[in-house]
Amino acid sequence: MEHLFQAINNIFDFVIPVSDFFWDFPTNFSWYASIPILGNFSLAVILLIGSGIYFTLKTGFIQVTHFGKGIRILAQKKRDEIGISSLAAFFLSSAMRVGPGNILGVTGAIAVGGPGALFWMWVSAFFGMATAYTEAVLAQIFKERKKDEFVGGLPFYGKVLLGNKLWAGIALSLMYIIYAMCCLPAQGFNVVSSIGQMVEITTGASLEDTSVFYYVVALLLIAVTAYIAFGGIRKVTKVTDKVVPVMAVVYVAVVFVLILLNLHSVPYFLGAVFGGAFTPQAIFGGVFGTVLVQGVKRGLMSNEAGQGTITMAAGAANTNHPCEQGCVQSIGVFLDTMVICTLTGFVVVMAHVWTGSEAEAWFALDRLPKFLESAKALTPGTAMNAVVAFLLTFCFCLFAFTCLVGMISFSEIAANRISSRKRVIYTVRIIGIIITAFGIACSLAGIELGNLWAISDLGNILIVFANVPLLYLGAKYVFKATSHYKKNDGSAFDSSVIGHSCPYWDEEADKQS
Repeated sequence: MEHLFQAINNIFDFVIPVSDFFWDFPTNFSWYASIPILGNFSLAVILLIGSGIYFTLKTGFIQVTHFGKGIRILAQKKRDEIGISSLAAFFLSSAMRVGPGNILGVTGAIAVGGPGALFWMWVSAFFGMATAYTEAVLAQIFKERKKDEFVGGLPFYGKVLLGNKLWAGIALSLMYIIYAMCCLPAQGFNVVSSIGQMVEITTGASLEDTSVFYYVVALLLIAVTAYIAFGGIRKVTKVTDKVVPVMAVVYVAVVFVLILLNLHSVPYFLGAVFGGAFTPQAIFGGVFGTVLVQGVKRGLMSNEAGQGTITMAAGAANTNHPCEQGCVQSIGVFLDTMVICTLTGFVVVMAHVWTGSEAEAWFALDRLPKFLESAKALTPGTAMNAVVAFLLTFCFCLFAFTCLVGMISFSEIAANRISSRKRVIYTVRIIGIIITAFGIACSLAGIELGNLWAISDLGNILIVFANVPLLYLGAKYVFKATSHYKKNDGSAFDSSVIGHSCPYWDEEADKQS
């Protein structure tokens, strides 16, 4: 069995150069790289940051002017007989956004590009908030009602914007489902391995990969995942409503304590981040483009603005106006990158383990151990270090688990664009559980499928190249909807507002008239 897993991992080796090619294109050509200033920017960076700037300007800095409005929408207590609430959709999307990438991605980006990568994460996230607003509004405008649920997102608005072509909806649905399925093994692996690590921290003893404990945990995880997945989106949101606040609060609290214990290192942190953003140290490659791409790439991997992968949650919400969920999803990017990723950056940068005598050993570690070693350097006392390590690993475990159930749920929503028949939906759920079990089996076999992260990178950039052009196709509808929302004259939103058919909103307007 071990040989089978290793063979699969070796097959995935080809993905790494393909993924790097798309992310670096066209900077990997000397004629382009030699162009002053422009040669530092890959097409992915131009597309993501450039689109974010465009949507920011066209919506009148909506992520700033309506930030408070988004908070007030989240605070509303609303019982929804159809769909889910804005708050539930926010937690569901956060379950996907706030994932292992908030620890692994940030730590990896800093290890490769230096502290300056964090600055470019902030930049991409600020403008990405407007991109997230745009795609969420499109998801709401073109959502569809299926019995007591709403389905919407990339496959749905993509189909409409491409002339209601059936093939467009199916292709986009399959693209997302394949992308999600490629990510599931890593999440299953992360959950099981992090539970084992928590037990080792608690007992002080090492666990063999083949121990009975791991098999019991694996079976329980598969059973719990199947139970949640087969409960549909409402069951998933009940879980994320409870788990997301817990993992976010615990993570913020633990890192905040570490910052308080190391306040003297805050000036170092700020100097390293802002200085490294433009003048990277040679130890991290010393190339401005490396820092920039690492920041944007890992920022996208974390907050997913521009991918369209979070839009399924936005489309599932029951709102009074499409722009309401746009404001809410914009806050999701803020929480993910400006808060969670920044806290991870604080730990890694403030510890500055790479500058000391243990630098070589630190760089040799995998990304999660890198992060935990950094936290250890900031923690006074052995006893407290064990508590901090346990709580951070606990958060990592929840990050991975919520991503796991979120990806299966979003795959189900995407499958609705292909067919809403139970047979199709059940098939997607079963495949998701089987692939999750494969990732868990890799953990039990002691095989780290590191190349799965390269598949995630490749999936991310391909979905970006598919989604961002669609956002430009639908931008005029978003801008018209935004103008109507800002006017706030009490008139109902319907097709006449944007000049394009949106059946659900027309039905709602008729009910109010």
